[in-house]
Amino acid sequence: MNHLLQNLSSQYLEAANRLRPKGSRRRVVAYVESYDDVAFWRLLLDEFESDRVTFNIMLPSNGRLARGKKSALNECLKDNALGSELIACVDSDYDYLMQGATISSREFLQSPYVLQTYTYAIENYLCYSGSLNQICVQCTLNDHRLIDFEAFFELYSRIVFPLFVWNIWFYRKRRHNEFSMQEFNTTVTIDSVDVRNPQKTLARLEQRVARKVAHIEEQVSESVPDALSEVEAMKSEFEKLGVHPGNTYMFMQGHFIFERILPRVMDPVMSVLRHERESEIYRLAVHPQQRQNELSSYRHSQIDLAEALHKNTHYRDSELYRRMRADVTRILEGK
Repeated sequence: MNHLLQNLSSQYLEAANRLRPKGSRRRVVAYVESYDDVAFWRLLLDEFESDRVTFNIMLPSNGRLARGKKSALNECLKDNALGSELIACVDSDYDYLMQGATISSREFLQSPYVLQTYTYAIENYLCYSGSLNQICVQCTLNDHRLIDFEAFFELYSRIVFPLFVWNIWFYRKRRHNEFSMQEFNTTVTIDSVDVRNPQKTLARLEQRVARKVAHIEEQVSESVPDALSEVEAMKSEFEKLGVHPGNTYMFMQGHFIFERILPRVMDPVMSVLRHERESEIYRLAVHPQQRQNELSSYRHSQIDLAEALHKNTHYRDSELYRRMRADVTRILEGK
């Protein structure tokens, strides 16, 4: 057990809390994976701060700048350090969908003191489709809706869902070298979206995914006769886990959605919206100096897409985020 865990086990913190004067707040330590995660978990846990409880968010350490899920979780689980006064806040990755098919997934799911994102990672929340129009407005200062982002990502999700289930099946069977997450991502990537006809992008994707699914089914059914029925059963199981065909993008690798998919959808839209706004300035300016001043002001007021996404907090009305709130309540009530 590392030095910090020896001093910050849940039992130690619970005893320390009992020594506090009556009326002082109970302190709950929350381990997170990296500095980048602190703001996300603070936003959630702030909702539960009161005159009775406070949270101290930190990275676990054994004298070095250790980061990642293993640092935040594995040592704590191994040493039974977690408890009502010491919790771990981590990305679910595929551990949630593995449902105990691997050792790490079993350990992850069995601990009642682990707060998980349910989505693959925090980045999936930052890319929540219900917030993307607001993000677009922040970046362009133009509220003209060219694309229904929620409808686009629902259709995208429905198209990739059958292949996504197969990807999880391979991971559960420990055969991910036959169909890795990287190969899945390569198959479901998209071209830059044509703002005037976004359906073209989705149509090409649908054809590519259908070919890949057919190829997998043909190959796997020969070696695993029950594979097709197992995959169909997984679809029903996923429904109970909150994974629906229309929200698949929330459970795919977060960095892939954030860095590869979202910019290819939003950048073309934002380019058109910025051009619209600048054309309006050219049209309405009374003289060249006013035009230059307005253009300069407009361009300085814009923010980058990645910056806007990192500041995004408009995902809090999502179903999965509500499940996270319920988990915090359960931990605080000792259930």
